[in-house]
Amino acid sequence: MTDETSAVETDYAVYKTLLESTKAIPWKIDWASKRFTYIGPQIESLLGWSPTSWEGVQDWVTRMHPDDREAVFDFCVAQSLAGIDHEADYRALTKDGGYVWIRDVVHVVRKGDEVEALIGFMFDISERKKTEEKLLSLQKELEELSFKDGLTGVANRRMFDSILDIEWENARRNRQPLSLIILDIDFFKQYNDQYGHIKGDDCLKRVAQTLTSAATRSKDFFARFGGEEFVLVLPETDANAALTVAERCRTLIYKQQIPHNSSAVSEMLTISLGVGTIIPSNNIEPIAFVEEVDRLLYKAKQNGRNCAQYSQ
Repeated sequence: MTDETSAVETDYAVYKTLLESTKAIPWKIDWASKRFTYIGPQIESLLGWSPTSWEGVQDWVTRMHPDDREAVFDFCVAQSLAGIDHEADYRALTKDGGYVWIRDVVHVVRKGDEVEALIGFMFDISERKKTEEKLLSLQKELEELSFKDGLTGVANRRMFDSILDIEWENARRNRQPLSLIILDIDFFKQYNDQYGHIKGDDCLKRVAQTLTSAATRSKDFFARFGGEEFVLVLPETDANAALTVAERCRTLIYKQQIPHNSSAVSEMLTISLGVGTIIPSNNIEPIAFVEEVDRLLYKAKQNGRNCAQYSQ
């Protein structure tokens, strides 16, 4: 054995020892045969499968979660054929039937224009994935909270603005009527003055809960508009149908028989409503329609409250 051969073997042994002492799992696949020529012994402690059981690409594919298998395989093959180094995350099957999140970092070795081999490292990213899932869950929760009124639990003004924009565009495109109801609790300031703000908050919650059942279709939308005002967006709803919904709102609240001794119109809590219907066009913005319905609500208050005012 020459000194040069000895040095090469020594270097190889050193590199092999270094590779096998890390948590990253090294591997190599011969492209022509699609067989593993090497896989680190760490694979057994992570997944339970012995290194000798990893004979070819098929073992890698079958030991992947069914939901990840096709997309990951197709991606890796396409990138490899193109000679592009790449990464892939997937759930790898353990010998006892569980799954571990793996990140494969792949280097494509080429000989001329042909792919000769794939060399890569497998990393256990299970903890990272758990953290990502927690962050995504938290983000989703925060997004939901950002569109929800903190007191009543119904959608808030921000969500209303988003929904109105969507329904406005749908109605404009399809030449369909869009109706809007803005309602206000009559003499709510006086209610707070007499019963206190805690009772006032309870009243708002009760009104919100009651009015969620006023519109019966899944496409109808209900939200807190602000203060003691609430709003209903009614897609594909003409003026007569919208007025029917408005009267239903008024009746539902009155049937709750919430005492309001400081009201000038009734001993029970009542609401006033503005009702508008439009077939949107490019000549008017949604905010102008909202302002018009708000003026109708103001008219309802001028006309004695506990009533609905609609455009005629």
